[in-house]
Amino acid sequence: MSCLAVCVSLLSLLSTGSSENSSKDTLTGKAVQDVLHKETLSQHYRTIETKFNLQSSTKDCPIFVGVKESLLKCNFNNTSKTFIIIHGWTTTGLMESWISAMVKALQKQETHANVIVINWLERAHQLYTTAVNNSEVVGKEVAILIDWLKQVTNLPLQKMHLIGYSLGAHVAGHAGKYAKDKIGRITGLDPAGPMYEGTEPDKRLSPDDAEFVDVLHTFAYSPLGFSIGIEQPIGHIDVYPNGGSFQPGCGLHNVIHAIANGNIGEIINCEHERSVLLFVDSIINQDMQSLMYRCPDKKTFEKGMCLSCRKNRCNKLGYNVNKIRSKRNHKMYLKTRADMPFKVFHYQLKMHLFSAKEIQGTNPKLHVNLYGTENDSKKTNIEMPEQVIANRTNSFLIYLEEDIGDLLKIKLSWEKSSGSFWAMFKNWWSGSASDGKEELKELAIRKVRVRSGEMQKKYTFCANNPTTKISPGNELTFVKCLNGWPVKNKTSLYSRLLQ
Repeated sequence: MSCLAVCVSLLSLLSTGSSENSSKDTLTGKAVQDVLHKETLSQHYRTIETKFNLQSSTKDCPIFVGVKESLLKCNFNNTSKTFIIIHGWTTTGLMESWISAMVKALQKQETHANVIVINWLERAHQLYTTAVNNSEVVGKEVAILIDWLKQVTNLPLQKMHLIGYSLGAHVAGHAGKYAKDKIGRITGLDPAGPMYEGTEPDKRLSPDDAEFVDVLHTFAYSPLGFSIGIEQPIGHIDVYPNGGSFQPGCGLHNVIHAIANGNIGEIINCEHERSVLLFVDSIINQDMQSLMYRCPDKKTFEKGMCLSCRKNRCNKLGYNVNKIRSKRNHKMYLKTRADMPFKVFHYQLKMHLFSAKEIQGTNPKLHVNLYGTENDSKKTNIEMPEQVIANRTNSFLIYLEEDIGDLLKIKLSWEKSSGSFWAMFKNWWSGSASDGKEELKELAIRKVRVRSGEMQKKYTFCANNPTTKISPGNELTFVKCLNGWPVKNKTSLYSRLLQ
């Protein structure tokens, strides 16, 4: 209906009213303004191109902003939680399979919740640069949906949770910026990095966009020189599973094969979509809840020095995260398995390595077996993120895929260096075989101190062998010491771990 048509109809109503019952039916000046305002809103809502579909167990039900009847038809529940799922850039123009997995997980956990899927495929199925430019427009339209829902249903926005993947995470950020009232939570699943890395907060997802913003980074780093996800922290909590790069099951060893077969996209997609799977896992496998740990950087975490849970230093990954709102960003780290459930068990090992000479070149290849009340671990490689130092306490992180219960015993083994051509070539290439120095042949280890991240327990194990010495090709067993891990005072515990 045009403005002229509205005016004509209003004049008709005014003339009719005056002839029949001017005291009851005549439209006042305010009533005229209300009609015109509704017409303006209707025209405004009709410009929205983004599609909003409320999901049910049997069908997708379209919601039309400005049409309250569509909410009634879709059985919108204004007293329950409302989830809004936002996809990212697409090269196919089709809805991706992760969306249905996310919807089913949320519906199983929150049976009465509203789960709305945002469909902006037409604007997302463009050149990436064009899709980026479209993301703010889509965010504004999602904000209009949110404002309208609040207006017509009095929906408490504290119960609203936006979940955006890749470019969709920034769409969620724009929606939070343009909404009249602050929404409860935004989860960014590996938010897109290209054209967003290093930009100002008003151009991307930021902590100001919701009461609580949590972000999972699963493809933020890449030694290959490219990444899909954003590296910088952009939420209240930013999580970097496996350091934010090379997720288990998507590893670097597959890249060369993928390039040769022309399916490098599968590897990239595996790393990128792992953020979605980790979040879905946190919903459906709550009995195997992954813990993450606050740490200043990846290197410190991989030395096992951040497994304390004191003062909110650890948290639940994903759906059930404890919402920490502070001006200071919290960077969190954890290790995961290759498949669901992704939970692993983290341990810090601290060993003072005594040696008659300095350790040069290649680190000793140490492995450990942990023996517990519930199970015994497999032989696990001790990853060494930096050069170990003799006659000093060194800290390492290991993780197990199974729960072994309370620790009882430790076996440490030293892998004998290989005499293969490849091993000799690597030594020659690294320079470790050309410096004329004698190969390290023996270490003395008197104690191994262990902290369990998941159990928050500390143990001290003493060498069962009076000599306390270990050499390549041999092993050393450690049993619980009679004395515990001495701590002078509780307040110094975390600082002692960082030494």
